[in-house]
Amino acid sequence: MAQINPYLHFNGNAEDAFNFYKSVFGGEFVMVVRFKDMQMAEQPISENEADKIMHISLPIGKHSVLMGSDTPEFMGRHNENENRSKISISAESKEEADRLFSGLSAGGKIEMPIADSPWGSYFGMFRDKFGFEWMVDFDPRYNGQP
Repeated sequence: MAQINPYLHFNGNAEDAFNFYKSVFGGEFVMVVRFKDMQMAEQPISENEADKIMHISLPIGKHSVLMGSDTPEFMGRHNENENRSKISISAESKEEADRLFSGLSAGGKIEMPIADSPWGSYFGMFRDKFGFEWMVDFDPRYNGQP
């Protein structure tokens, strides 16, 4: 079966963001590649970008990987207020949902506080301090809980 993993692009702060995400999810980075590690003559990277992240990956749970990179200056900047795609997390318990929601939303903007929803799950939404939008959900109907 195919698997979907989010890949996030940053304006030079991918390392800070991924250290933050690691502090919330735990685990270890599987890969960290910097631009200086993969220099290509046809696309030179400036000295101030050499230590920026070309690729980073953090396993989350048993089957998901959060990946990302900095965008080189020659490709332009991202408007961080227009990152309208959401990353959806299905927690295994209310406690885990609360921990993830609280950790990831720290320094960000809560759009919908986490609470019991009209559709029967425990749900909340926010934009993290790096501009990415997240949805955290716990639904006992899909998690083997009563």
